[in-house]
Amino acid sequence: MAELIDDHTTVKQLLERIAHIPSATGDIELGTIFDDKQHRYQVIAQGWQGKRRTHGCLIHIDIKGEKIWLQHDSTDANIAESLIEHGIPKERIVLGFLPESVRPYTGFAVN
Repeated sequence: MAELIDDHTTVKQLLERIAHIPSATGDIELGTIFDDKQHRYQVIAQGWQGKRRTHGCLIHIDIKGEKIWLQHDSTDANIAESLIEHGIPKERIVLGFLPESVRPYTGFAVN
């Protein structure tokens, strides 16, 4: 149970840090969405780049049992490596955005 609480804290701290990085393009605001009940965590972007509206998910992480599922990462930051740097072992991280047939070749967890 302590490990699960630590995972939540680690993921939230990492995403909060990323959400505070100013946007390099346009008037884009980053924010976090944390759902502790369903163990879902996201960084979203919203705003305008000139006349073009931007709204979407930059990072999506789920915690399922003992695993950290990186569901989406559209940043230049390497979120999986950041999770490792924060103490989460590679074998507990699933690159959910990759097909299951590819995951065994990544060195991360398959599922």
